[in-house]
Amino acid sequence: MAFDGTWKIDRNANYDKFMEKMGVNMVKRKLAAHDNLKLTVTQEGNKFTIKESSTFRTIEIVFELGVTFNYSLADGTELSGTWNLEGNKLVGKFKRIDNGNELNAIREIIDGELVQTYIYEGVEAQRIFKKE
Repeated sequence: MAFDGTWKIDRNANYDKFMEKMGVNMVKRKLAAHDNLKLTVTQEGNKFTIKESSTFRTIEIVFELGVTFNYSLADGTELSGTWNLEGNKLVGKFKRIDNGNELNAIREIIDGELVQTYIYEGVEAQRIFKKE
């Protein structure tokens, strides 16, 4: 699958505004903008394993397409939701545990880069990764 491989953060678009809307304080937002995030993605059928490695933490997330799972963001925000494959896009639909608000995410390969788009309460941001 096109998502397989190791991806290193290259740049962000509107990420600070997104984190602010999510309720992340200014200090954490400044740190998160320079987290050196690296994703290692492996797909086996409908099962995905994503290893996230950053300045703040290293975790492994395993999920199956269409199956609800819980996930904690680096700032501690807890989510519940699913990832599904829609064409060439991984589409995530999540709800925050604390307030029930929706957080949507899209992962897609555009011009050889992994583009993660987040949408929360009308604010859209992107994190763009280059393959290592």
